[in-house]
Amino acid sequence: MGLILFTMVLILRQDEVATVIVLTVQIYVDWYIGYRIVSLGLAVFLLCVFFLTRSPQRPWGEPKQLWIWMIFLGITIFPAIRGALNTHDFLVYYPDIILGAFIMFWLGTTLARDVARLRLLLRVLACFGTLMALHTIIQAMTGKILFSLALVDAYKAGSANFQLGVDLSVNRAQSFFIDPNWNGTFLVLMVFLPIGLCFESRSFVAKLFYISEILLILLALLFTYSASAWGAVIVGIASFIIFTGNMRYRIKTFLFFGLVAFVLLIGFSSQINLLLLHAIDPQEIRLRNAVWQTAMRLILAHPLDGVGLGHQVYLQTAEYFRVPEQIVPLDHPHNSYLEWAAMGGIPVLIVFITLVLSVWWQTLSNWLQADVRTRALFGAGLASTLALSFNSWGNQGWTLPPLAGLAWLILGAVSSPLLMKNTTGDAGKHVEEKKPL
Repeated sequence: MGLILFTMVLILRQDEVATVIVLTVQIYVDWYIGYRIVSLGLAVFLLCVFFLTRSPQRPWGEPKQLWIWMIFLGITIFPAIRGALNTHDFLVYYPDIILGAFIMFWLGTTLARDVARLRLLLRVLACFGTLMALHTIIQAMTGKILFSLALVDAYKAGSANFQLGVDLSVNRAQSFFIDPNWNGTFLVLMVFLPIGLCFESRSFVAKLFYISEILLILLALLFTYSASAWGAVIVGIASFIIFTGNMRYRIKTFLFFGLVAFVLLIGFSSQINLLLLHAIDPQEIRLRNAVWQTAMRLILAHPLDGVGLGHQVYLQTAEYFRVPEQIVPLDHPHNSYLEWAAMGGIPVLIVFITLVLSVWWQTLSNWLQADVRTRALFGAGLASTLALSFNSWGNQGWTLPPLAGLAWLILGAVSSPLLMKNTTGDAGKHVEEKKPL
């Protein structure tokens, strides 16, 4: 049934909807159920369809950072082979986090043919994020995960504890992401898309719709009780204020977020109090610092080649470097940058950072060429991925398959070189349509 729906969407040329289907499969089928590479096959197929149906109306785009991607894809082959001690690690790192990220990035580059298509893609993604937020809220209110599977839930119940440490009667909502921190990171990625659309839109009704999406996503984020995610939201807000366009828009942004904060403080004061207590919990802070110290000791011992891209090989090797303050063994360092360096080596981390910076630079170039109102769309993409980058200091962000795929899709769209040719023209349509014949 899913394949039939996907085929019908492609026949009707609803490219953005097809992309959301790929994301849905990545989150639910590959990550939640555990099939791993189904979404990668769909994404490759979708990219091939775009290439074979290219035309002047549906141009084919190629990333400007292609040579950096080739280096990244090449330099990670050996660490991926070295770290593939089991099927899970073999399927997760290179196919999903590395090759999958490249495919999703190219998919976003091709989808954003002009500003109108970029706007449509962000709208569809914002709706998808809102639906996932509603799913999180329902779980928080009822204690049940819609469309859940008993086998998966039994595995999660036996492998992790999702109760809030400062109040064991409160459960943290994880949705389909298995871990509430990962769910929080997903919601952080999504919340800035309706924010950008709200500031870019001219319709009052549309603005109300986007504001509703923002409030629902923030409410769902509150039920994850993820302190690092809320810290990332603050970083993203500061980034959006910078990239929103002009001083008038910046003042509006500041006032808007101040009003949202006031509403949350008044309506959900008990949840916010629990969140703050969780954020300053000394036991959590000590453990996180100890995990990072273990990772840095491992990096100093294997600076160039790492230990291999895999959770199992990291779990085994890190035991020799574990500091006494880390009271439990862990299979990743809870930091995406330390994870790249510890598992792949410092050269892999350098190439990864270079790749991200080059994409941000291309996005900034597109932002400079856009008109003031359209800059909110590019600002949303920058704020979203900057927030993810900040959150990746305390959790897996860039190194978790569904989150990395979504982030690279957004970056591919806002950095698309096709936008440089069409940004001005699309912005001018609003003016030309108002002129009398």
